[in-house]
Amino acid sequence: MRRKRLKITEPGVDAVYHCMTRTVNGEHLFEERDKERLRRMLWQVADFSGVEILTYCLMNNHFHVLVYVPYEAEVPDQELLRRYRVLYPKPTDYETASIQILEKTLADGGREAEALRRKLLARMGDVSEFMKTLKQRFSLWYNHHHERFGTLWAERFKSVLVEGEGNPLRTMAAYIDLNPVRAGLVADPKDYRFCGYAEAVAGRKKAVAGLQLVWSAFNPGGAGALAAHRMLLFGKGVVPKKQGSFDREQALQVLEVEQGELSKAELMRCRVRYFSDGAILGSKEFVASFVDAWQKDKQRKYPPKVHPMRGGDWGGIAVIQGLRRRVFG
Repeated sequence: MRRKRLKITEPGVDAVYHCMTRTVNGEHLFEERDKERLRRMLWQVADFSGVEILTYCLMNNHFHVLVYVPYEAEVPDQELLRRYRVLYPKPTDYETASIQILEKTLADGGREAEALRRKLLARMGDVSEFMKTLKQRFSLWYNHHHERFGTLWAERFKSVLVEGEGNPLRTMAAYIDLNPVRAGLVADPKDYRFCGYAEAVAGRKKAVAGLQLVWSAFNPGGAGALAAHRMLLFGKGVVPKKQGSFDREQALQVLEVEQGELSKAELMRCRVRYFSDGAILGSKEFVASFVDAWQKDKQRKYPPKVHPMRGGDWGGIAVIQGLRRRVFG
């Protein structure tokens, strides 16, 4: 059964989402070349869609992306054309002709031009359309280059609405960048090419700009944002530990058996389901502001509770999905 998309934000409001999607049966399909193509498409489709990538991580069988979706009431025709051309950096003769027709239609004006504007704008400023376009375009490329056919992705993507500032946003960004560390691929995410932090450290302007947005309220400078993000990734020290991650059993041993606590840096080296299944993540006040919309959307008799994230000191982060039975793993 297809899962209904949660519609809780009102038109005219900016939003930040963590989106995650997985391959069919979780198969490890993506090699270096595939991830490189997906990385390029990610930035390309984001530009077309009018969304800003704050950070991302591409793995062998899934990917994560944290996106800022600004509300745009209008987009000038010149910008619509620029964004459309972004999707076709090396257009075929047919695509070139289509772009020329698009340009002429908009220039001529009238009902046909207005209908075309609405059609294009419907694909922009929307996280679902962004993910749909990205997944479809990459599927076509992947199936063609690997001589396969059929569905590449297991399901419709998961998404979590994230408070767009402060500790919740920074923690989500760091958690995403730490994916290759949790998988045991690297000890330091700067050494993993296919994540936003590594691109930012390498000096890619768009990746740096993404982390600047994450840390803008704290430190607007590019170098300052990277330093602050690294401090969050590794805690007080800036040298990564040899052991990259904690598994679920280790975390539960410390938290439940030994009645101890993990540091935030250690917690984020566990797979914490709040970040993919918490549905709405932010301060208690932020999450509480969506209680009525959540109840209406889910058609529940009683309003949901706001649940503080468990397992350690998350700095007051809460979610709307409590995940009582299994937080880790």
